[in-house]
Amino acid sequence: MSQTQFFESPQGRRIAYHKSGSKGPTVVFLGGLKSDMEGTKAVHLEAWAHKRDQCFLRFDYSGHGESSGTFEEGCIGDWHQDTLAAVDALTTGPLIVVGSSMGGWQALLLARAIPDRITGMVTIAAAPDFTEDSYWAGFSDAEKQALDTVGFVELPSDYMEPYIITRRMIQDGRENLVLRSPLALPFPVRMLQGTEDTAVETSVALRLLDHAEGEDIRLTLVKGADHRFSDEDCLNLIEKSVEKVMKRG
Repeated sequence: MSQTQFFESPQGRRIAYHKSGSKGPTVVFLGGLKSDMEGTKAVHLEAWAHKRDQCFLRFDYSGHGESSGTFEEGCIGDWHQDTLAAVDALTTGPLIVVGSSMGGWQALLLARAIPDRITGMVTIAAAPDFTEDSYWAGFSDAEKQALDTVGFVELPSDYMEPYIITRRMIQDGRENLVLRSPLALPFPVRMLQGTEDTAVETSVALRLLDHAEGEDIRLTLVKGADHRFSDEDCLNLIEKSVEKVMKRG
């Protein structure tokens, strides 16, 4: 497999990445909140791409994995800047974007920023606008007050140590919402969602499907799959979904 490399973004962040393959379009994997590019789905897709000599890029947002910074310093807008910087510096030509959880939100922001370069998209438990619709909406009055007075709150996670959610993350999230205004996805899109996902509920996938505008958008619900979406069947479904949007794009 490819070796970790680094580049410096226009914002001065040191971004770690793996890039491989020579055949376009480039498949870009966008990971979830507090995930890194060594996750099961990212590595599995890289192996799939390697067999095809398909161009493939995975990277760590700032404050994640091997990239510079700390998670608590970051926010949705920063990670969008990292995504744009990685795509601009490390890829050319058409893109197939694969976004997992928060990476699904990042994929939608990328589609809004550079729609002409994207020829297909696959989302996995996409979590658009979660800072507002999940975090802020679920905060108690005491937690909202803590954001103002302390500057952060801790939220438990089913998958890792607690998340530190800062006032900046909430405020910045409001500047990057995608479900409050028209969302054009003028390319093939396949949305994947597990019915047993406790981090991103099925209702989020249905809302995104209803809101997005495009002629070739499909949602697949997988009964019993959880947020990890990483068993053999789910990984195969991700592969097939990427192949389908690539053929139709």
